[in-house]
Amino acid sequence: MFKKTLTVVSIGALAVSLAACGGGDTKTTGGSSTSPSPSATVDPNKPKPEFKALIQYGRFDPNAEYVAKYLNEKTGYKVTYEMLPVENPDDKLNLLMASKENYSFMILGSAQYAKLAASGALEPIDELVAKYGKNMKSVISQKTWDGAKLSGKTYGIPQSGSGTVVNTALITRQDWVDELGLKLPTTRDELYTFLKTIKEKKNVIPLTGGKAPIVTEISSTFGITTAWQETNGKITHYVENPGMKQYLAFMKKLYDEKLIDAEWALNQGNKLIENFASGKAAMFANGYYNAPTVQNTLVKNFPNAKIAQVPYLKGDNGKTQVLGAASIGYYIAIPKWAENKEEIIKYLDLKLDKEIHKGAAIGQEGVHYKVENGNYFPILPKFNDDLNNASSFLTGVDETNYPIYWQARVRKDPILTDAFNKNQENAKGNTVLDPLSFAPPLDAIAKNGQKLNKLMEDTFIKYITGGESLDNYDKFLAQWKAEGGDEMIKAANDWYATVKK
Repeated sequence: MFKKTLTVVSIGALAVSLAACGGGDTKTTGGSSTSPSPSATVDPNKPKPEFKALIQYGRFDPNAEYVAKYLNEKTGYKVTYEMLPVENPDDKLNLLMASKENYSFMILGSAQYAKLAASGALEPIDELVAKYGKNMKSVISQKTWDGAKLSGKTYGIPQSGSGTVVNTALITRQDWVDELGLKLPTTRDELYTFLKTIKEKKNVIPLTGGKAPIVTEISSTFGITTAWQETNGKITHYVENPGMKQYLAFMKKLYDEKLIDAEWALNQGNKLIENFASGKAAMFANGYYNAPTVQNTLVKNFPNAKIAQVPYLKGDNGKTQVLGAASIGYYIAIPKWAENKEEIIKYLDLKLDKEIHKGAAIGQEGVHYKVENGNYFPILPKFNDDLNNASSFLTGVDETNYPIYWQARVRKDPILTDAFNKNQENAKGNTVLDPLSFAPPLDAIAKNGQKLNKLMEDTFIKYITGGESLDNYDKFLAQWKAEGGDEMIKAANDWYATVKK
């Protein structure tokens, strides 16, 4: 009973708890501000303090990891790590904050960051970064820093990651293309003809897919790529885009003509791979990270089978748009009551020293990686043994160099490397990013986004499969807006107005 009671600690209760306790640094008195004085100094002869960090869940012992030991050695600071649990991590986090657990810094997801900042649990770090954050100010872009501001203050170091990456592409059977004398499609009309021919000649599912109604490799030909779109300085959601209704009509046409999977509404991701690798389907949208599994299984079943990546399709305007992925993944925050805040920021900044950061990301040259023609390649199995979990220790990245280091991770397997490279090369110059990719957590979207996304997906699947008439689209849109969509659009535009140039 006691455990169950504890797990329902709410953010609201946390805010009350913090307010009752004053929310101050344990070393301050008289209710004074906990922000460090710009003239604060640290005795250079004083031993460096030891820190305790809270990180996200992973299936490993963080304190036994190579990277943890490496950082302790190179920075001179000893850090011990604890993890949030895999189950109910937010409940555990709320409990830890309510009891003022003595963490020096924490790696938080966006929703966790926003809620704890609003509750008063996090220290604003603007002055600390200005005084002690030379490296982080240099290697983290202003765009990313802007994504950490809440009500004009920064409560955490924003961590982006691997840069802009194109994850998915349509793939098909090259051996079937050759057998039937086909050419890979480059437009939506050519795709339609391609799928019809496959159905007639091979009697398989031309295009398999599932659950998610938006196939961006097709919707992009209607001007539908990112969920949020910017037009003439205004942010809109893609449910408002006139092209969405046209896209759904096209997908229904494919469904009615049995050119896409009859089980589209039911299929999970593993089913798509199974359909393709077993020879039951000719095409699907595949992530580069699944390429080794897909190809190895396919060739095991059909030794002469070959895979081709379909070019990203041109839209009606003759232009190609490809969805790129980039975002702030985590925020590194300091609890309001943490001691030695200046030293904490110094440590986090030291981790972004060029050589220390590189070593934590990809290890030691000749031991963990090698360089060929300016590209980083992992030395296996040592790279995996020591650095498989390295990203769990990141507390901000060098946005220029880390994406280059990170690519060593997609060079572990030649099939993986080839798929990744093809995606990036074929999309070059045509990548589109969501304008909210680097937005801070927005309350209206956090509150409404999940339920409205489910409403959208469920309704769109019905449109595609004939469960509901597309004539009802305006009714759906009105419901979407009334149940929180208008609130989300306003929040998105209010934020965008503060950063657009």
